[in-house]
Amino acid sequence: MAVVPDPIPALRQDRLSYNPVPGSVRLARRRAARLVGEWGCPRLAQDAALVVCELASNALLHGGVPGRAFRVHLMLLPAVLRVEVTDALGERLPVVRPVVGEPTCGRGLLLIAALTARWGVTPLVVGKTVWAEFDLEEGEGSGTGYVVRPA
Repeated sequence: MAVVPDPIPALRQDRLSYNPVPGSVRLARRRAARLVGEWGCPRLAQDAALVVCELASNALLHGGVPGRAFRVHLMLLPAVLRVEVTDALGERLPVVRPVVGEPTCGRGLLLIAALTARWGVTPLVVGKTVWAEFDLEEGEGSGTGYVVRPA
């Protein structure tokens, strides 16, 4: 039998559920920018906020179930800042589509791929989690921001 190692514990994390309304995306974005800056990663604060905004918008538009909240989970690990957004609709997985012409939407996942080191999807029994990771530079993540909630 193989021994599965324990996951790397987060140095800082924040997990919050949001009502499935458009104003929640703005709140999640602002919270992410503030926390990532407080956690000693000001270089990533705006990019992380943009990724939260895109993933939360996708959760609201494509993964939403009326009355079911979506959850944003930010984790500062020793070498990575991880952003996760979980929604209730697991059968609709995100797909990167080629951009043809000048569409006014449909570029969010391309933006996430350009800003982050990696991203992906974790299917759940009910719903899915779309995640993205930023690699930290030496010395980042040493801020004295508070730990909001343990997992």
